[in-house]
Amino acid sequence: MLVDFNTLPETSRVWIYQANRSFSEDELQEIQEKLNVFIESWTAHGSDLQAAYTIKYKRFIIIGLNQDLNKATGCSIDASVRFIQDLEQTYKVDLMDKMNVSYKQGEFVAYKSLTDFKKMAKDKAISKKTIVFNNLVTNVAELSENWEVPASESWHSRFIK
Repeated sequence: MLVDFNTLPETSRVWIYQANRSFSEDELQEIQEKLNVFIESWTAHGSDLQAAYTIKYKRFIIIGLNQDLNKATGCSIDASVRFIQDLEQTYKVDLMDKMNVSYKQGEFVAYKSLTDFKKMAKDKAISKKTIVFNNLVTNVAELSENWEVPASESWHSRFIK
């Protein structure tokens, strides 16, 4: 059952999928329509899942699930992964590679491979103050508090001297 993302409890689980490029306005509209259909029919062992999504910066698809009502199961998680993989194929975009880094350059969101990010850190092209996206957050509370953070406050800090 699809609900407004802002109504999810802070303990709701989140999955963050970062795209290797920004989506166009037309793509965003299509993706939102597909997300509406998917989440409205998303179930775990036949039980409705209270879930929501939000898209940030035209590049992050964030799916949230209120696990207080029903928890995701292996089958329901597999269904969400297949859905994301279908989006990857349809829009020729990478959403599943966790070894890439997104960070802010002013209001622009940059996307680099982890290798390139490490090199930039070594070359001091980024600093401990650089705002990074910590896609390892696991719930709505962490998303609001620890998703967009200075690199010094994230796992990214290990690369910055």
